[in-house]
Amino acid sequence: MATVLRFEKASKIYDGGRAAVAEVSLEVQAGETLALIGPSGCGKTTLLKMVNRLVEKTGGRILVEGREVAQWDPIQLRRSIGYVIQQIGLLPHLTVEKNLGYVLKIMGRSPSQCRQRAEELLELVGLPLELLKRYPGELSGGQQQRIGVARALAADPRMILMDEPFGAIDQITRNQLQDELLKLQARLSKTIILVTHDIQEAIKLADRIAIMREGRLEQVGTFKELTASPANDFVELFLQANCPYDSRSRHRQKRAASGKVQPVRIVK
Repeated sequence: MATVLRFEKASKIYDGGRAAVAEVSLEVQAGETLALIGPSGCGKTTLLKMVNRLVEKTGGRILVEGREVAQWDPIQLRRSIGYVIQQIGLLPHLTVEKNLGYVLKIMGRSPSQCRQRAEELLELVGLPLELLKRYPGELSGGQQQRIGVARALAADPRMILMDEPFGAIDQITRNQLQDELLKLQARLSKTIILVTHDIQEAIKLADRIAIMREGRLEQVGTFKELTASPANDFVELFLQANCPYDSRSRHRQKRAASGKVQPVRIVK
């Protein structure tokens, strides 16, 4: 399986010496969904934005498709990567059709090509074509977020960055959108890096979960691997505090049976 994204001791140090991201090394494979999770301020969104150079790294290397991001033209890099955010970011003065075709128009596609692609994208995310002529303000929150996902897919990028994409939506709609994303991923096999504060969402959507703290990567692995063999006390306590009880207890029972459970020590 090809590596689409690689971090090699990637860092972001702000003026004054504060490290938002500290020497993170990580690989993301083609077609994989990786979730970044951790306490507020742990650096997960900063790390995500370093991929498309919305935040410039100050150390280490980040390679997209084997090419260092510093060697990419920033605009070209961003057009090659889908990007979905919690605030959705649709242009309010443009119709749904023009929002979906915005990047394609910049890339030189004809109006008919933009229109055709917009229709394909609406069908892909399960929305009626009649929405093409509406404006974002005329849509529900769930519809707007579906359009946001569709827009990220417009140029058929190999990789999509998602920053708390469903965080501002009610739980029922959130669950529906998560299910739809799983169906889309099964069809399209995109490489997805997802920032979330909700570990249940990470468990549901991601192949692997990367747990961060204070800018550092504490551990990365499948949910089963994390719960069976947490790397340190922080990971253990984070999972205990945030994981669904039934899922966590099943894995702790397995660890207890194997003699791998260690006393939990809270580091102050």
